[in-house]
Amino acid sequence: MQKSLDKNLKRLADSLNKTLFYIMKQNSSPHTAVEKALEILLAFDAEVPLRGVRDLSAQLGYSPATVQRILKTLKAYGFVTQDERTRSYRLGGVYYRFLRTLQRAHPIAEAALVEMQHLAESTRETVHLNVIDGDQRLCIETVESLQPLKASMPIGSRSPLFAGASSKCLLAFSDDAKIDAYLGAVTLRAITPNTIARIGDLRRALVQIREQGYATSQGEHNPGLGALSVPVFNHRGILSAALSLAIPEIRFADSAHRQYCLAELLQSARRLATEMGYTPAARGPRQSRKSGLK
Repeated sequence: MQKSLDKNLKRLADSLNKTLFYIMKQNSSPHTAVEKALEILLAFDAEVPLRGVRDLSAQLGYSPATVQRILKTLKAYGFVTQDERTRSYRLGGVYYRFLRTLQRAHPIAEAALVEMQHLAESTRETVHLNVIDGDQRLCIETVESLQPLKASMPIGSRSPLFAGASSKCLLAFSDDAKIDAYLGAVTLRAITPNTIARIGDLRRALVQIREQGYATSQGEHNPGLGALSVPVFNHRGILSAALSLAIPEIRFADSAHRQYCLAELLQSARRLATEMGYTPAARGPRQSRKSGLK
């Protein structure tokens, strides 16, 4: 009788294993583990640079065993490191390789760094360099303010091209075809109460930016943050990047400080453009009558 019971239990176990294997096969994909790993990596940020297995598990909804297994793999490839004392994890040094790769893909980042450091010293505000990546603004270099109250703009941060001074500057000084395509396809949304949420208002803002030669924003993408941004053109007169200042709203509201920062920013952008081989004659007429700004 015992042999019969053991045999039946074995059959039941085999049946359960086969059922579980079938369920896992049906409900998994080759990308599931990759997506989980990316979500774990994205949970690390400047505010919470150290993360433990259990708090990642609680935040993301994955079992501690799953999180531990993924972190072990990420650690093996240098994407995270582990503190021997606390057993918590932080991002690994492998990202510096990506940073160098990103900056090499945009040579202006290396050329701009000395000028950005000078600008940060003269204004005492955070300086950042941005380019267009698809339909977004991408920060490729930054020099942070040394003041206790400062605005941060991490390398790799993104925003849509309709929100914020850097984004609007990049869009306004793009070629007409890019502007037409963007305005025809974009769906505006209010990221904050100050975000431009109507196409007509965005068109008018872009016209004004082109006419005055710089862009401003106040709390359009990040509440409490003001910004100034100017274009940088290359030797062919084509937009290379937007050089920008991120300023806490309390200092941005000081008109004298804001005007000083703008003057310094414009001078830095001119020097950087000259270093890139730009001359005013290289730019020539850029707007067509069919431009989306009209």
